[in-house]
Amino acid sequence: MGWYHEKNLTEHKTLVYFHGNAGSLENRIHKLNHFKDMNINFLIIAWRGFNGNNGKPTEKGLYIDGKSAIDWLIKKGVDEKNLILYGESLGTGVATHLAQYKNYAGIILETPFTSMIDTAKKFYPYIPVSLLLKDKFENYKKIKNINSPILVMHGEVDQIVPFFMGKKIYELANKPKYSYFTKYDDHMMEYDENLVLALKSFLKSLN
Repeated sequence: MGWYHEKNLTEHKTLVYFHGNAGSLENRIHKLNHFKDMNINFLIIAWRGFNGNNGKPTEKGLYIDGKSAIDWLIKKGVDEKNLILYGESLGTGVATHLAQYKNYAGIILETPFTSMIDTAKKFYPYIPVSLLLKDKFENYKKIKNINSPILVMHGEVDQIVPFFMGKKIYELANKPKYSYFTKYDDHMMEYDENLVLALKSFLKSLN
């Protein structure tokens, strides 16, 4: 399942949105409404196991889903160099993984984590999660391999993915890189005037 909005494939860049673990596509409509006001085409997909899709959302499976979304856009005529990968929370693991292998127009990471193991340790400090967890999503290793421009967004009061993780991902990222860090945003960042402005500024820098 996915939603696609096309303005002009040759004149505008195309953003593919990889959502997080919570909620459904309908929970992202407020974000998509802002995208419609920007000069971009966009595609948002639902992972396997979400929004009524079959399957289980494993690390390998999500990588396949993300790659399939990119392949679908390329078949429609989108140039890889005009693609922007947007990862939200869990989706940052997919965006970071896929961005290692191509030079895309840009990468946007909203509330990224260093690894799934680090995140799990926050909630289960006395359990050997590094031995039990199969889906590792090691963003901190892969971010160094990305050469596309990156925007990292994170709120300091995030109760799910600690702010220091987003800051660490930003520090490890190669240039050109940009950040949008806020004092009061929780895990689901507020799509207010300032965040939208940060997005527009980043998109403008890619032209």
